[in-house]
Amino acid sequence: MIVVHVTHEAVEKIGGIGAVIAGLMTADAYQESVTRTILVGPLLTTDRPVNRRLGEHGKVLYSSLDAIDSPPWRELFRPIEKTYDVGIIYGTREVVDACSQESVEAEVLLVDVFHANRDRLNLFKAELYKKFSVPSRQFEHIWEYEQYVRLAEPAFEALRAIGAHNGKDRTLLLAHEYMGMPTALRAVLAGPTNTRTVFYAHEVASVRPIVELHPGHDTMFYNAMCFAAEQDRTLEQAFPEVLDNFKHALVKAARYCDHVFAVGDYIEGELRFIDPHFRTMDIDLVYNGIPASPLSLADKNASLDRMKQYAENLFGAGRRPTWIFTHVARPVLSKGIWRDLRVLHELEPILADRGESAVLFMLGTLAGQRRSQDIRHMERVYGWPVHHEAGYPDLCQGEESLGGIFEAFNKDHRAIQAVYVNQWDWHRSVCGERMPEEMTFADIRQGTDVEFGLSIYEPFGIAQFEPLSFGAICLVSNVCGCMGFVRAAHSEADYAHNIVQADYLQLPPGYDPAKAIDLPGPVRETIEVEEGKRLARLIDERLPRSDEQRSELIAGGFGLAGQMDWEHVVRGYFLPSLSRAVERH
Repeated sequence: MIVVHVTHEAVEKIGGIGAVIAGLMTADAYQESVTRTILVGPLLTTDRPVNRRLGEHGKVLYSSLDAIDSPPWRELFRPIEKTYDVGIIYGTREVVDACSQESVEAEVLLVDVFHANRDRLNLFKAELYKKFSVPSRQFEHIWEYEQYVRLAEPAFEALRAIGAHNGKDRTLLLAHEYMGMPTALRAVLAGPTNTRTVFYAHEVASVRPIVELHPGHDTMFYNAMCFAAEQDRTLEQAFPEVLDNFKHALVKAARYCDHVFAVGDYIEGELRFIDPHFRTMDIDLVYNGIPASPLSLADKNASLDRMKQYAENLFGAGRRPTWIFTHVARPVLSKGIWRDLRVLHELEPILADRGESAVLFMLGTLAGQRRSQDIRHMERVYGWPVHHEAGYPDLCQGEESLGGIFEAFNKDHRAIQAVYVNQWDWHRSVCGERMPEEMTFADIRQGTDVEFGLSIYEPFGIAQFEPLSFGAICLVSNVCGCMGFVRAAHSEADYAHNIVQADYLQLPPGYDPAKAIDLPGPVRETIEVEEGKRLARLIDERLPRSDEQRSELIAGGFGLAGQMDWEHVVRGYFLPSLSRAVERH
C-alpha cells in the first residue's frame, strides 16, 4: 500500500499536520502496513541551497531548479515540467517524531508553481467549477488558494510517473485539509485508477472564522449548529458569510472523495452541517495520538523546582510559587487565553486562603524566535517577560493584546501572577539570564501542575495533553477533539482526576436556542464567569498536596496517555479506516 500525503508541511513541520504525519509514520503499525510514503506539496520558497531544499538530512535526487537531472528522473519529470510550466524537486527526507525522536524516511515530491501554463490551468479551473462547484475566479488572487490549484495537475502526473497511481500497489491519496483538495479532485477526474482519495479533516476551515469572529464564539456556534440541524438548515443558510471564505468550496467538495477522516467528534458534526451529502457519507473518526512517556517522581519534582526557581528569579526573592501552571500554544484567538485568566481570578482567593500561590507561564509567539541579544536587552531594560513593550522585538503581529491583558491581571492579583513568554523554546540562551541554566524545553512540559487549554475552536489539541503522562492536571474545553478521544478510550471515573473538562456551551436557563445564533458577547462572558468558578474549585480539589498524590497523578496520567498514543491510533483507527477507503468501489 502506497500512502500519499498532500500537505503544505511536506518538507518541514509548520503546524499540527506535520506532527500528525510524523506520529503516524513512526508508529510500528504504519511501517508494517505501508510500503511507500510520499509527501507532496508546493515549493514554498526558492532561495534555499540545494542541501536544504528538502529540509535537514534531505537528499535531492532530481531538481530542475538546481540542475540535478540525471536519468531516469529526467525522462520521467521533464515532460511534466514542460507541459505545465513548473519545476519539480524529488528526493527523500527523514521524518522525526518530536516526542519519541524516532525517525523514518519518506519520499518527497515538491512542485515549483511560481509559474504555470495559464491555458492548461484555466482548463483545470473550469473543470473544478463544472464538476465540483469550486469557483476560482474570485479567489485566484489569493496565493494561499492559487498555489494548491496549480499544484494539482503536475503533482498528480508526477505521482503517476513514479508509480503511485498505476502500479500493482493500491494508492491512498490523503488530502490534508483544503490544501490537498485540488490534487484529490484531480485524482477523481482521472476516472478509474487504483487510487482512493481521502479528505483528512484536521479542522473545518469553513467554521473556524465563524467561531472566532462572532462575539458568542463556541457558545454561540455549537448551540446554533444543533438548532439549525434540527431545522434541516445548512451552514451556508445559517451563516451565508461563509461563501466569502476561499477555503469553503474546497472543504465542501470533500464529499467527492472516497472517504473522509475527522480528527474529532465536533469536526464530524461540522462537516455534516456543511452539506447534506455529508450526512449520509461515511466519516471515520481518526483521532490524533498523544505522547506517553514515563516520568519518575524525582524527575517531576526536579522540573518543578526549576520552574519555581525561574518564577522566583522573575518576581524576586521570597516569591517562590506553590504551584506552576502552563499554557503552551500559539497565542491566537481560538486558544481562548482570556478564559485562563478568568479561572485564575476565581482560583486566587481560594489559594490565598491556604497561604498558597501560583504562576502561569504562557509560552507562544506570533513573530518567531527572537534573537538572544534582543531578549537580554528587554530583560535588562524593562524586565521582560513579566513586563512588555509594543513593537518588535517584543509584542507584535497580534501579541499586543495578550501582553496587555496579562499586565492588567498582574496589577489586580497577588497570589497568582501570569507571565507571557513571547518566544519559542525554553532554555537560557533564548529566554534570558534569569532562566536557570539547567532548564530545557522538557521542563515546561514535565514541571507543570496544570496545563490550560480552554479553546473556543480546537479540532483536536495534542498540546493540551502533552503533559498528561507527566502528572499534570489537564484543563480542556469540551469542544476540543482530544476530549472525544478520552471519552472513547476511558470511562469518566478513570480520567476525572487527571483531566478537568470545561463546558462553555450551556445556555442560561430559559434562553431560547433559536436565538443562539445572535448570542451577544456579554451573555457568553457571564457563562464564562460562572464556569470559571466551577473550574477553579475543581482544580483546587485536584492539586496534589503530597508526594503520594503527585505520584498518583503521574501513574494515572501515564496510564491514560498510554492508551491514546500513536501506536493505538494507527492500529485502532487509521489503518482500519484506510482499509475501508480501499474497499470503496
